Amino acid sequence: MDISVVIPLYNEAESLPELFAWIQRVMEEHHFTYEVIFVDDGSTDHSWEIIEGFRKQSDVVRGIRFRRNYGKSPGLQCGFQRAEGDVVITMDADLQDSPDEIPELYRMITEEGYDLVSGWKKKRYDPLSKTIPTKLFNATARKVSGIHNLHDFNCGLKAYKNVVVKNIEIYNDMHRYIPYLAKIAGFSKIGEKVVHHQARKYGKTKFGLDRFVNGYLDLITLWFTSKFGKKPMHFFGFWGSVMFFLSFISLIIVLGAKLVSLWAGAPLRLVTNSPYFYIALTGMILGTQMFLAGFIGELISRNSPNRNKYKIAEEI
Repeated sequence: MDISVVIPLYNEAESLPELFAWIQRVMEEHHFTYEVIFVDDGSTDHSWEIIEGFRKQSDVVRGIRFRRNYGKSPGLQCGFQRAEGDVVITMDADLQDSPDEIPELYRMITEEGYDLVSGWKKKRYDPLSKTIPTKLFNATARKVSGIHNLHDFNCGLKAYKNVVVKNIEIYNDMHRYIPYLAKIAGFSKIGEKVVHHQARKYGKTKFGLDRFVNGYLDLITLWFTSKFGKKPMHFFGFWGSVMFFLSFISLIIVLGAKLVSLWAGAPLRLVTNSPYFYIALTGMILGTQMFLAGFIGELISRNSPNRNKYKIAEEI
């Protein structure tokens, strides 16, 4: 099979018929063998009934319906697990991503040898309240990830080699950082293509400004786990040891000053009257705790076995 198209969606009943017809037309014009995997993220409208109708019309359609709304990342993860095409295309269901981009994305993967190609909505039809934070977000993501050639990390329109989606794990809201996840997994040939961005035709956006705050927190998490997730002792153990020894030296100095006073016959002052004694003691305790946190982290797997288990009501 040439292509798997994975489409996560939430309450997009109005746009689905037009989107599926558009995908069919593009695929048939270019003689691709394909499948379309719709992942209904707990929609409360008629999205699932429409997907069931697609399935009755065509055997290229596959559908997954969650019992409740989990988010975009779980939808993509479940779609990736079931994708069988040599090239996997992801796109949003709101008609803002154009299926006409699929042939060129496919060519870049199969002929130019990219592991992943991300779309870049260079000209956007979004309000300034969305575009300005997006630019800041992408600039930060480029700096932290080291993928300097990408301008739009969060573009829903992407293409992947099948082996890439089978070797990355998306959870929480990590869909924003799929290129970074791919890089961490060892897939370093990551490209970009300028894609056409269309104004939303139906409904309203499902994302608020809180996604930018959550996005930065997820980026910090991903950076930390990529550097220290396998060896937490390298972070916690090192800094815990540094804090312990600096505090221990400080305590020795405080006690040494006490001994010098005793030897010189100077008026005695209780060690516990010095604030430096408590600062040094607290530092030693915190250093010990950080060291132990690193040691325990080495013994415990950071991956929960149930992290990507979702309750699926139906699958066709």
